[in-house]
Amino acid sequence: MAIEEDLSSWEIASTSKMLAYAFGYVAVNILLYALLGTVWYYYQVEIGLALIYITIAFTVFAIWNMINDPLLGYLTERPFKWTKKYGFRAPWVVFSAIPFIIFYFLIWIPPADANQLTIFLWFVIITCVFDAFFSIFNDHVYGGYTNQFPSEYERRRSFAITTILMFVIIVLVQVISSFMLVYGDPASFVRFATVATIVLFVMVILLFTGIRESEAMKQMFIASYEKEGKIGFFKTMKVSLKTKNFSISLLGYCCQITAMTLWGAAEIFMFKDVYQLDMTYSALPRIVGVLCVIGSIPFWSNYARKHGFKKTYWVAFILHGLAFIPFLFITDYLYIIIFYGIMYLFYSGEVIMLMPVASDTYDLVATRVGQRVDATMVGVRTFFYRVAFFIQAIVFFIIQTITLYNPDPHAVQTPLAQWGIRVEAALIPALILIGAGIIFRKFYTLEGAEKEALVKKLKDMGLYR
Repeated sequence: MAIEEDLSSWEIASTSKMLAYAFGYVAVNILLYALLGTVWYYYQVEIGLALIYITIAFTVFAIWNMINDPLLGYLTERPFKWTKKYGFRAPWVVFSAIPFIIFYFLIWIPPADANQLTIFLWFVIITCVFDAFFSIFNDHVYGGYTNQFPSEYERRRSFAITTILMFVIIVLVQVISSFMLVYGDPASFVRFATVATIVLFVMVILLFTGIRESEAMKQMFIASYEKEGKIGFFKTMKVSLKTKNFSISLLGYCCQITAMTLWGAAEIFMFKDVYQLDMTYSALPRIVGVLCVIGSIPFWSNYARKHGFKKTYWVAFILHGLAFIPFLFITDYLYIIIFYGIMYLFYSGEVIMLMPVASDTYDLVATRVGQRVDATMVGVRTFFYRVAFFIQAIVFFIIQTITLYNPDPHAVQTPLAQWGIRVEAALIPALILIGAGIIFRKFYTLEGAEKEALVKKLKDMGLYR
């Protein structure tokens, strides 16, 4: 259930700050859903990298991500000489933003006419450098969110704004991609990557307008570290992973991201090989999807206000999972449009709860270690996110090998290969999400009186805001 909050004497974060952080979240998710989702297809089908090479490359990328995210979050999460003047998190966001955008673009321009090994090494090296900068950016944008918006009201409202903005921009980018990407034309992917890079640059500049930290917030960070000292990395990890609600939220997040990573990577295969439609046909379903998201946000926000974060999250999980089932069977374009809308209708409820639930569990861990360790927690959380890349690599390798998928961009796939794509895109995501909803409903407990006690403890410890 939702908790009762007295905000009469509280300085509520401004809408402009909420909007700025929304652009940061959009930048992250444009990369993760709208842009990187086609990387597997691009390297396998358009560039011609062998399935075994692309599988190994994604596996190396995933393992590197698992290591560097929590470690970089931990190493950058302490006061530095500039903290009192510039802030605890803002300098890291600024430092990492432009490099990760540059290396994102380099992913799409492997050496021309290179052999398989050279392309493989290019992908591995560039993606790993890209992710080092992206991890710092991601850790401190998400870590900053927790402190900038500490109350349940602020978290619910800010993520309603974020969800609207995110889906509008992501779908806009996807619609652009629908008209720019051409099967069998690698240069069309590079042109789209150029447009995407410009969009990312604009997003991070807009984020910069709202990441300034108040003097009270800077002092809170500095004081907690002066009092407790720097908590060891392994101790922080041990405490966080032994915190049940944090671990359950990690599992839910991992399931959600894995399901959507599989869907995002398989979507282009669905249109090309299953529906046998040009990518321009993906534009209308995506537009209908974003309209359903925007239309459903008032419902999900009100539902969360009445029933709390927990119930909203698990209900959305299960409904979203069920919404994938029709994609195992449908082929008619009208039904594709309809079920895109239904799927996104439920996905919006899931997204609205994503950061509010995570932030609550970061608060819980903070009370256990005695200081804010949100960037480290984001890194740990992102570790589980990267599991999605590993699972995608294994699933695609196994299914495409078994079903004899033909990577020729002009090939017509066999019914068995088409069925394999449907399994990747729909069946596995459905099972994952339904399972996540059941687990979250049964084991997550941070609501009601327990959450009210947590807020009181944060205030008593000087860790609120």
